[in-house]
Amino acid sequence: MFVYNYESLQNKMHFPSLLAAVVGGEIVDLVGETGPVAKLVLLSLLIFSVISWAIILSKWSLVRRARVQSGRFVRAFRKAQRLQDVSAVAEQFKPSPLVAVFEGGFAEHKRQGSSIAIQRAMQIACSEEVTRLERNMPWLAITGAVTPFVGLFGTVWGIIDAFHGLGTAGAATLRAVAPGISEALITTAAGLAAAIPAVIAYNLLGSSIREFAARGDDFALEMLNAVERAQPAAPEVRR
Repeated sequence: MFVYNYESLQNKMHFPSLLAAVVGGEIVDLVGETGPVAKLVLLSLLIFSVISWAIILSKWSLVRRARVQSGRFVRAFRKAQRLQDVSAVAEQFKPSPLVAVFEGGFAEHKRQGSSIAIQRAMQIACSEEVTRLERNMPWLAITGAVTPFVGLFGTVWGIIDAFHGLGTAGAATLRAVAPGISEALITTAAGLAAAIPAVIAYNLLGSSIREFAARGDDFALEMLNAVERAQPAAPEVRR
């Protein structure tokens, strides 16, 4: 127990030094000297940033796996001689949204549905997959739009507080007001640090999702062609 507490205490002692090495010792000192409003603003920005990075990393991994598996699934689909062969191996390409499009069309095909019914089933599946990929994406847009203003609020509040203290002290010098303004500007920097990655990720991930939507539409047309080839030709009527 003593060894565990000692190691835990050591880790806590090393964390501030590690943080100071990453962002700079002066920045850490300024954050520690900020007022309660600025600390609340920084805490809210930290929450926004942590959630945004969790979404970014999970979505990036999801999109990467979906892109890889989509390419493999399309190659397997084009090599297959029958739709039943594709259905038998479709499960191993499950991260791909094209698998859901195929399964929707193939299920309707087994029910002897018309080409229009098959196309509608694939459109529904494609829309559901795009919706799944877009889940939690609005949070990145909210983070990119809101956090700069949250940081600006902290900055304005800090500047007001700094000038109020300057008026109370009665010393109208830059040396007297500079520390308060420096502390206030930290919230603006924190707001931009939270917003910039969220905006970049939102645009990049959104572009990838739109690409998947277009690939789903193209695959639906390719699937319809395969269904028409699989259907037996109608016998000719002799006159």
